[in-house]
Amino acid sequence: MPGDSRKQFVLTTAANYFTVPLNDTSLENLQNSSALNSFLDDGNVSVLSVKKDAKGGQSISLSNKVESGDDKENAIVFFKTKPDVLNPDNIHQNVIVSSMIESPLNTLYHAVQKLYSPLLLEDARWSRGLDPKLQSLLSELEAGLGSTIRRKDPSFRGKAGDEDNLGNILSPMDEFNYWSDQARSGSRQDDKERAQNFLDLFKPICKDYGGLDSMPFQDVMELVEITQDTLDDVWKQGDHDPPYPENRMKHLMDIIGGSLARYVQKKLSEEDLWFGQFTPVRESLRSGLTICERWVAVCQTLTMQFWRRYAAHSWKGEKAVPESIKQLGDRLEEILSLRTVHEHVLRLLSSSEQKDLQTTDAFTPFLGLNPLQYNPYTMPLWNAAVAQYERAMGPAEQKVAAKLRGQFRGLEGYPQQLLREFQRYKALIKRPTIRKEMASERETLLGQLTVYVRQVGEDFNSRTGGRGGKSVPKGKNLPDVVNNIIFVRQLEAKIEETSVVAEALLGDLTGFQKFQKNAQDLRDELQNWRREQFDEWSREMQSLIEDTRQPISLETNGRLMELNTVDGKLRVNYSERLVTLLREVRQLSAIGFAVPSKIQHVANVGQKFYRHGVVLKQVAHFYNTIDQQMIASQQAMMLDSAMAFEKLVKNPKSGSKSKGEGGQVTWDNPEELEHYIKKLQAAADRLTTENRRLRKSHFVVSDKVQLLMSIDLLLQIQLLMSVP
Repeated sequence: MPGDSRKQFVLTTAANYFTVPLNDTSLENLQNSSALNSFLDDGNVSVLSVKKDAKGGQSISLSNKVESGDDKENAIVFFKTKPDVLNPDNIHQNVIVSSMIESPLNTLYHAVQKLYSPLLLEDARWSRGLDPKLQSLLSELEAGLGSTIRRKDPSFRGKAGDEDNLGNILSPMDEFNYWSDQARSGSRQDDKERAQNFLDLFKPICKDYGGLDSMPFQDVMELVEITQDTLDDVWKQGDHDPPYPENRMKHLMDIIGGSLARYVQKKLSEEDLWFGQFTPVRESLRSGLTICERWVAVCQTLTMQFWRRYAAHSWKGEKAVPESIKQLGDRLEEILSLRTVHEHVLRLLSSSEQKDLQTTDAFTPFLGLNPLQYNPYTMPLWNAAVAQYERAMGPAEQKVAAKLRGQFRGLEGYPQQLLREFQRYKALIKRPTIRKEMASERETLLGQLTVYVRQVGEDFNSRTGGRGGKSVPKGKNLPDVVNNIIFVRQLEAKIEETSVVAEALLGDLTGFQKFQKNAQDLRDELQNWRREQFDEWSREMQSLIEDTRQPISLETNGRLMELNTVDGKLRVNYSERLVTLLREVRQLSAIGFAVPSKIQHVANVGQKFYRHGVVLKQVAHFYNTIDQQMIASQQAMMLDSAMAFEKLVKNPKSGSKSKGEGGQVTWDNPEELEHYIKKLQAAADRLTTENRRLRKSHFVVSDKVQLLMSIDLLLQIQLLMSVP
């Protein structure tokens, strides 16, 4: 396009925007366009709109006004800031170039939100000179445009205006604002109430996502947990129909993941990831990685566990996996691994060795590369930098492998200590060079772990099979069944941990598959034994519940206590086995077992009256032992109090205005039961107080009598007279 540089600027810019070749004939044909000539040569013409054929052709059209056409048509607009004729000297100062995507509203909103609001409101250089009222108006403009496009813009609403069209929901705040708009301007009252309900459910997280960038890592980790609970509440709300759409929830999980990923990237961009001090960099990377992994886990847990089984509104699709934050987590794990390996290498090498092997320059390939940018365009650069780093570190890793062999040699015969050392240097040993150099040491570890797994299995069989005089170690305050299950779970955890670490360090060895099979067989045996223990306990408890002779369950309409006519002992109808059952049910439920409903019901009833049962047992113990606390010669003196107490035991409703059947108080009348226990305690207190008073008087008199007996009546007449 030789000749007019003004036309060359306009047409080249348009061609680049629409990806049209510069030598295309359609551009040549536009050289003499009247619209182009008017824009360049007429000061009164301020706009030039350039559009490409929406049907997919290469044809480009020019116009001196912006026309509303197909919503899918994109345009690039040139407009003047001054009504001047354009020339090569003023064209770059007088012409603004802007693209228009989908709709004017959409373009204006994003221009204000992404460009002008941050510049004019956040940049100190510009915000100082801007009137506060204008700043407020700009904020209101941004909010108003956002609200308008959520309600009216076709690119947002879709053809039918349905909720599944998510065109401009690009952040969590967009989603919250959408429901706020619906609550204010919904077409029907039911729609408004439904939207307000969702908005109320989102309130616990609205403010935090609005100010995410200013939060520390720890607060964002907590926000992830709160978000899980919030999304669960939103999904399961049953007050309004229809429920939250599945496609919309999946999209919300994606954009929340995107917001969290951008937050982590921004926070970590403040760190010198390659040359900063290792400890603070490691902690920052771990915090960022934890946020990424936790959000991925939250999405998978909600969609595949909580909501898949929720009959009222079940999740129909595949598990939700927010790819952007998952990929960032993978990259952070790579960076952390590289830094950890490098740190181990530096610790194992002397200063002179580090200098000779040039370890301080190993991260040079990563200079000029932003490791936090994870996308298909940056992957080749990242892979090339990693490959260059590994080549540079090859000699250092060989040197380190020799040192590790000497360090591990002294731990042969101690499999768990050797495994811990291997785990300590796990990131280092996973390096291909060191992995190969330490093949013999890894074979030794594999052999020792095989023996360790066999020994754990033999010890388990000897303790649970009654052989060898061993028994399962007893925990404090644990019922037998719970104690046995926890013991076996601890063994399972040891084998699981050993297997996971061994797979990471020894997975490529020829004997690993056999070791893995032995470990899995032992884990299966432990799990089966644990399940059998629980099943046996369940059968035993249900049998006791159904036993009519000595039922374990509490008969709520039965008597509280009974007086044995044979030995005269008072017994409370709240068995000790029921007390133990309460602990068993509580502890088994806490460790994840589904207690049968019949047993759970018995435990719930027993727990309801547990406090009363404990008090009644104390009263019964007092009644059964009070005769041992009385002095035989004083029993007649307390006959009235004792008979009153016994009468209250035998006839609970004596002196009461109620006329219950048989004059008995039963468990299923809480108010009457509470009143009766207070009467029993009062009667017991009276008897105890009277007994203590009489015993005290008895011992006072006894002391005086003993003193009198030690006096010689003939020689100590004066002392005798002084005795009170």
